[in-house]
Amino acid sequence: MTTIKIITGHYGSGKTEFAVSLAMQLAEQGRQVALSDLDIVNPYFRSRERAEAMEAKGIRVISSSLGHASTLDLPAVSAEIRGPINDPDYDVIMDLGGDEVGARVVVAFSEDIKRRGYEMLLVINAYRPETSDVAGVMRYLEGIEYTSKLEFTGLIVNTHLIWDTTTEDVLAGLELAREVSKQTGLPIRYISAIPSALAGLPEDTEGEQLPIGMYMRDAWM
Repeated sequence: MTTIKIITGHYGSGKTEFAVSLAMQLAEQGRQVALSDLDIVNPYFRSRERAEAMEAKGIRVISSSLGHASTLDLPAVSAEIRGPINDPDYDVIMDLGGDEVGARVVVAFSEDIKRRGYEMLLVINAYRPETSDVAGVMRYLEGIEYTSKLEFTGLIVNTHLIWDTTTEDVLAGLELAREVSKQTGLPIRYISAIPSALAGLPEDTEGEQLPIGMYMRDAWM
């Protein structure tokens, strides 16, 4: 069954790395995938920066109406996004800005998204100062819901130290996500990290494990 997955999370949470890794995984499974880069406000890493690599895997990448190469901080979202949203043959991944301002762009497509059905998933990184506790996570969760006119359906655990991430780091993030889950009723849908960190998790750990491909970072970073 194809889906729309809206991936959002605070700056530095790793949401773009997750979105690109998920798109690559689905494409490797033979799925028809479209990734929409909606991260247009104060972006640091943009999924469109890896458009060439994704398109080589058959992924349809949609970004600015000015083209993938545009680095301008402008709300220039391509109307092309409506095609995959309304095409049930596509798995659609939306890389959305991680605060109230960044989430505003999706409102233009919210009715189409609701008609199709969707998951909106919050990436939680316990090592970011603004989301290191439940209160911080809830501020972003509630603000994004209010602005986007969409509701969260699940959580993504993505606490990391880039290449130095350990299983203990992942477990620390999992504990925070569990507290948020208790308060909100939202399930933990994914746990993402580098493969070596995922390998040490207990077999009964909740959520689907997604190995992060580090597509957004060069080896020296």
